[in-house]
Amino acid sequence: MNYSLKIVFALILILITNMNSRSEIVTKDIEYTSGGETMQGYIAYDNSISAKMPGVIVIHQWKGLGDYEKMRAKQLAELGYFAMAVDIYGKGIRPASSEEASKQAGKFYADKNLYRERIRSGLDEMLKQSHVDPSKTAAIGYCFGGSGVIELARSGAEVDGVVSFHGGLRPAGAEDASNIKTSVMVLHGADDPYISAEDKAAFLKEMAEAKVDMVFTEYSGAVHSFTDKNAGDDNSKGAAYNENADKRSWVAMKKFFEEIFSK
Repeated sequence: MNYSLKIVFALILILITNMNSRSEIVTKDIEYTSGGETMQGYIAYDNSISAKMPGVIVIHQWKGLGDYEKMRAKQLAELGYFAMAVDIYGKGIRPASSEEASKQAGKFYADKNLYRERIRSGLDEMLKQSHVDPSKTAAIGYCFGGSGVIELARSGAEVDGVVSFHGGLRPAGAEDASNIKTSVMVLHGADDPYISAEDKAAFLKEMAEAKVDMVFTEYSGAVHSFTDKNAGDDNSKGAAYNENADKRSWVAMKKFFEEIFSK
């Protein structure tokens, strides 16, 4: 092989190496505390990005932080965000049944201050990470976690935006709504049987009266858990995957983030 060809092959090898390094997503578990309890979250980021990144927390569904939330965190990292899936229940508490999950979730639905404290602890932990730009933060959540991002907003947290995917829409009163300082996006299944018409109407009224900057989108034919393939495809069960709603809601979130992080 002559000298010129050796140089060409060397340059190709360097290019391939650089391309591989640019696409590497780092993931790992992370422990932190909340109210004296140990939590176990999960972080994901692209280590080829040298600048500080907008940070996004992901709040889990009612069965606790699992593969689904980790997958979403990695998807966010691929978009250039630093993502942290936060733990609400505590290290090792991952309900295996719907009954156990309902019990755990109910504990936090009944005590909004505890719920907000757990979410805030996760957000604070993310803000400690050296890769995160603390001036650009957001939160997303699914089902139980969708309710959680609304509670984060109601707590007065100064994040740039929150996105609720098929979350609860329980009204909380004008005082809580008036605390909201952030932009809110609600992505809702139009046929979700777990959200009553009364709760939805009261929620929308609260947000409107508090003049919250909100985008509320409903997806026709979608029920609860429309982003989760593990939910099956039978709408009659009340929770089912809907491919169109899943894809459209993710695109909506991306556009929302582009807007709020460009301010």
